[in-house]
Amino acid sequence: MTVDRYPACQGPDPQPNTPGFEVPTATIDCHAHIFGSVDKYPFSPARGYTPPEASLESYQHLHKVLGNIKRAVLTQPSVYGTDNSCMMYILDQVGEQYKAVVAVDADVTDEQLDALGRRGACGVRVNLADKGGNPFEDLRAVQRFTERLKDSGWHLEVLVHVDDFDDLYDTIQGMAVDVSFGHLGYMKTDKGIDHPGFQQFLNLLRDGKGWAKLTGTYRITTSEVTPYTDVEPFARAIIEANEERVVWGTDWPHPTFKGIMPNDGALFDQLAAWAPSESLRRKIMVENAETFYGFPIIS
Repeated sequence: MTVDRYPACQGPDPQPNTPGFEVPTATIDCHAHIFGSVDKYPFSPARGYTPPEASLESYQHLHKVLGNIKRAVLTQPSVYGTDNSCMMYILDQVGEQYKAVVAVDADVTDEQLDALGRRGACGVRVNLADKGGNPFEDLRAVQRFTERLKDSGWHLEVLVHVDDFDDLYDTIQGMAVDVSFGHLGYMKTDKGIDHPGFQQFLNLLRDGKGWAKLTGTYRITTSEVTPYTDVEPFARAIIEANEERVVWGTDWPHPTFKGIMPNDGALFDQLAAWAPSESLRRKIMVENAETFYGFPIIS
């Protein structure tokens, strides 16, 4: 039996529901991907999946339904490796309302980083969990690379399973820039909130050494359909560890997810359970994101 090296993945629910709470003015979606035409933006031969096209127009339609969201941070998906051209083209079209977290290798020049920064890049993503075309082999190599970023104002975003590391706290503390973690630490909930890796992750937040993205709950739940109630204690623990270091994102269009595709409105409604007050939701969805990504502050 042959194995498809590039299995096709499903697209998002095309009919997102309106969430059950009022979205704060100036909300920032801090994690999403755009997939352009494969003829114009070819995928990396090292990828692990093949996504359907996910256009800027569809993404902005989602934001309109969720609450007229205007600002976003696009994150480089692994299928493009270190070719950031699709994402940066989108930033060129949208302007200062969008920023980007790019993927680069250790040989990228300072001039290339500066050019990306002028177009709206503000961080580097390293994906060690679902590597695809990403170049770094381990966090130690990443640690050395961050020395080059420390004077740029950029940050490092890592996609790792926090339960995979015995020395997560010390390794991240050794990074030369701020570090954000995708998908609530990307640890399955059945491993338990007391898992040493997750507790190190919480300690990083408590001590101001890390940031957490409330994204991709369907990637860590053991439930088949929303609401993913098993995720709630993990999300609450993250917020309680340091509410100043938490941001939110849709993870649209949910690439590589093999289960029952959740509706984006239902995913968004989870936030109201984790952060029941309007002031806390505004902190997570607006104020923290403005600080971390360098967006203009909108009161």
